[in-house]
Amino acid sequence: MEAFAQASANNAHIERDIRVEDFLNDKIQTSADLVTIDTLLEDVKKQQILLQQQLQEAKTSLDNATIASKNHAQELLRHAQAFEKQQSDIDRRLLIVTQSETSDDAVIKFDKSMESLQRLDVAQGYIELLTENLVNALKEAQPAAEDAAPHLVDHVDRTCQILWNQMKDAFATGFEATLKKIKWPGKDVTLEGSLEKEWIDGVRKLLVLQEPELKARDNAEKSALDEPLILLPLEVMTKPLELRFKYHFEGDRPTNKLEKPEYFLSHIVGLLNTYDEFFAIYLQPILREYLRNTNLALTSIYIDSTSALITALLPMLRRKIFALLAQIADKPQLLSHLIHELMSFDTSLREEWAYDGGNSMEGWKGLTWEVLVKNSWFARWLEVEKNFALSRYQTIIEAPESFETDYDSVDANATKPTYAAIRVNDLLETITDRYRPLTSFQQKVQFLIDIQIAIFDLFHARLRDSLSAYQTLTSSIGRNLQGASRETQAELRGIGGLERLCRIYGSAEYLEKKMRDWSDDVFFLELWDELQDRARLNTNNRNLAGPMSVSHVAERTSSAVGSEQDTGALFDETAGAYRHLRIRTEDILQDKLITSFRDTLRPYARINPWSSLSTSSDPSTPLALSAELDTSVQLLNDSLSFLSQALAQAPLRRITRQLCLSMQTFLWDSVLMRYTLSAAGIAQFTRDIEIIWQTINHWLGQQQGELGMRKLKEALVLLNLPEKIEEEGDGSAGEVGLGLWEVEKRIFRDNESAREVLEELGLEVLSEPEARNVLERRIELGR
Repeated sequence: MEAFAQASANNAHIERDIRVEDFLNDKIQTSADLVTIDTLLEDVKKQQILLQQQLQEAKTSLDNATIASKNHAQELLRHAQAFEKQQSDIDRRLLIVTQSETSDDAVIKFDKSMESLQRLDVAQGYIELLTENLVNALKEAQPAAEDAAPHLVDHVDRTCQILWNQMKDAFATGFEATLKKIKWPGKDVTLEGSLEKEWIDGVRKLLVLQEPELKARDNAEKSALDEPLILLPLEVMTKPLELRFKYHFEGDRPTNKLEKPEYFLSHIVGLLNTYDEFFAIYLQPILREYLRNTNLALTSIYIDSTSALITALLPMLRRKIFALLAQIADKPQLLSHLIHELMSFDTSLREEWAYDGGNSMEGWKGLTWEVLVKNSWFARWLEVEKNFALSRYQTIIEAPESFETDYDSVDANATKPTYAAIRVNDLLETITDRYRPLTSFQQKVQFLIDIQIAIFDLFHARLRDSLSAYQTLTSSIGRNLQGASRETQAELRGIGGLERLCRIYGSAEYLEKKMRDWSDDVFFLELWDELQDRARLNTNNRNLAGPMSVSHVAERTSSAVGSEQDTGALFDETAGAYRHLRIRTEDILQDKLITSFRDTLRPYARINPWSSLSTSSDPSTPLALSAELDTSVQLLNDSLSFLSQALAQAPLRRITRQLCLSMQTFLWDSVLMRYTLSAAGIAQFTRDIEIIWQTINHWLGQQQGELGMRKLKEALVLLNLPEKIEEEGDGSAGEVGLGLWEVEKRIFRDNESAREVLEELGLEVLSEPEARNVLERRIELGR
């Protein structure tokens, strides 16, 4: 061996010498190449250093690999030992679980269990494949194949449905067994330890089974007629609740009464109050975890445990409601009560339980909508409500005290309506509350027009006929045709006539104001806005609400319907009719007062004591009212006394102002411009007018009489000018500072002079010719 090694070393040296010789022969072939020998030696040294570095790196890598190999060998040894320990533990557990004596028997039994689980998993995958892929694929492909093989598609669909139902029944049966263990739905429901895990596993299995159905519904086109899906776990858990519901409300129990739908509706609310906390604690986390990465997380009836519970409880309620409807279809009061209770129940679920039926944009339409729209009970219910409203209206109208004035129900300073007006308003407000919760625009508009506005129109016609009857009885032709008794005529000429007119006026004004107030109500504002939007978009002249066209709705509500202007309100037309009736009644009331006072003033116009030169023996004693004016002043006092109680200040002052103008015209034409007045006559005439003013001021406020007869007041200033002005103090004039003769001279000089003196006297209403006519009435200036 040593000789072989020596020989190998010699050969290596020889081989190296040969490579060196070859290298030198290659690099130094001529004497000129000797010049570059230094460079050549430098390159060789660099290569040598590089080779040494590579050799060192190779040695380091070898050392690291050696260490890693040793560590790996040790790790493998530890794993082998752990595996042997685990194998021993598994064999021990397997013997215990399978109750076998040997590990071989245990393995056989365990394999059988695993095989069963694998078959279950395969079956589940198979049903999912069929329901999610095969059936959908066949249905999608069928139209392209010109609807070929319909029987095959139907067979596959039915087969898949059968398999799905079998799986559902199997999972539901297992879950029901778990529910019995936790004593559901008793008050002492407990979920602890293994029972909680078992309950959660049951919920998850049912959710996994239902997942394809939920996804298919979520991806399908939404329809208002589609009822939301019930989560399978809740479907199983509400079965015992449904049995309890049937026991109480579908048998002969005292709780099952046709006239008490609030019993079973409140029972559902009670179930929510009882079990909502349980589902929020145990079911809500599962739903959030299971659905958080799906589109279903955006739908409340799947992601929210409370909404899911409500959805699961609604089917039993629907069944009860529609069974009840069949029993009370011919019982109007019960039908009306049921719909009212359903609307309250719907409102409770929306507002108190935040239930949107899975529609976060439009919200839940409600059970009332399902009854009235989906199942076409609205027409019947509208008829019932309309008959009730008209019956109640008729009762109000026929009440003995109905058209008496109610002085206590409104503010003391307001115009007093009749009992009928107040009760009709209360009736209409009740009607509003009846249909306020409706979600259908068409139903709300039909209710508004067919019942609410219809009753407004009936009452308006009643007031209008009453006013026409008054006009007929107070006209000469009407009295003859109607044959009114003297007592009736006398009553109508006096306060009785005023009272009848004020009843009409007060009722019309009261309901007109109520309609204006309603137009500002949020409910009616929203209804008006929606009506305008629909009318503006209705370019095809389709019906706007039920059988009503745009023009029909506009005729009954407002002429602004469909216009682009932001004006108008729902009660414009009706309120306008009442306003017209109110104005017409006010005009008739004014005419009645004016006519009555003209008749009582005629005797006063026929007397002529105005030129008398006799005066009172005692100048300090106030003059008495002219006897011929007693009746007029008494009538004025009685009339204003009544009107001040029946009317508000604004209409009372308008009416009195017109009366004053009429009295002023009569006294001006029939007394002042007709007779010549002496100082005594002027004093008496002034006293008479002042008493009239005092009477008016007593009921309307200071200076109201004078303001209503400004022209006559200024005429009295001219008539009462003193003939001479006595100087006082420094000789300056008094407040007027002008005497009769100076004023007379300046007024008759020319219009400019007349205007100046009238301004100095503070007279603004009298014209220059009228001032001259007044001065000519003085006996001293008679021309």
